[in-house]
Amino acid sequence: MRITIGSDHAGFDLKQVLLGHLRDSGYQVNDVGAHSTEPVDYPDFAEKVGEAITNGVAPRGILICGSGVGVCVAANKIPGIRAGMCHDTYSAHQGVEHDDMNVIVFGARIIGPSLAYELADAFIRAKFSANEERFARRFNKVKAIENRYMCGQGSTSKA
Repeated sequence: MRITIGSDHAGFDLKQVLLGHLRDSGYQVNDVGAHSTEPVDYPDFAEKVGEAITNGVAPRGILICGSGVGVCVAANKIPGIRAGMCHDTYSAHQGVEHDDMNVIVFGARIIGPSLAYELADAFIRAKFSANEERFARRFNKVKAIENRYMCGQGSTSKA
């Protein structure tokens, strides 16, 4: 499987060790940066990973920043991207199996390399349960929400 990976400066070191693990595991990895610990803006890398997925460069992506929150929020603004921040193996595979998550997000200040390896492996091995009616139905509802808001037809009510 091909994987696209990106991080900001805070996630750079974890990205580098994860790259080695992924390549050693036989995956083709597309690294979209950052390429150092020099300060950069996390939305740029969330967008690069999202574009790689939506353009068919890779079916799945990994994003890393300090907490994971920033790149997760930014990636989910891209139509077709379903990013989830996961710091446990259950969420890493369940997010794919039930919700067709296509980007996993890590906080480099939250987890270390060993856990990142386990999470990435669980995420990559997981398959969407498209044949189970309840997951397909829910996924289609998520896509319908995305489509409504992409076309400017979403709710304008204020909470």
